[in-house]
Amino acid sequence: MKPELTLPMDADELIPHREPVCMVDRLIEYEDHAGTVEAVVTSENALVEDNGQLDQLAVTEMIAQACAAAKGYECRLANDPMKLGYLVGIKKLQFFGKAFVGDKLQISVRTVGEISGFTVVEGKVISNKKIILAGKMRLWRPAPARAGVA
Repeated sequence: MKPELTLPMDADELIPHREPVCMVDRLIEYEDHAGTVEAVVTSENALVEDNGQLDQLAVTEMIAQACAAAKGYECRLANDPMKLGYLVGIKKLQFFGKAFVGDKLQISVRTVGEISGFTVVEGKVISNKKIILAGKMRLWRPAPARAGVA
């Protein structure tokens, strides 16, 4: 029996990241290996520069965290335990704008391929109805260790 999981759902229920590393707030949409996450840029974020701009690498990490939230939701739907994942590669990433304190971001991700624990994800970050970042990344989710295997 699948659990009933109502969206939106707080990211801390779906991903292993915690403050101060967690930069996404909640999963608002999920369908068929794709999801959309919201995040509000706050001045408490350690990667906000003196001028209020969020470092571009932090915006990239938000795509990885959005993927983690979508995968976490998939695991919850299947009654599986949450799996750790690691960002292992970035491909064709393009910056079109910047994010600043107070901006409400929508981060959309879609899994486009999976093999042997590796996942290829397309993602984009939207701020003020404009795409500020788009590209692909590779993530690795190792298989859980089996009991008695070192």
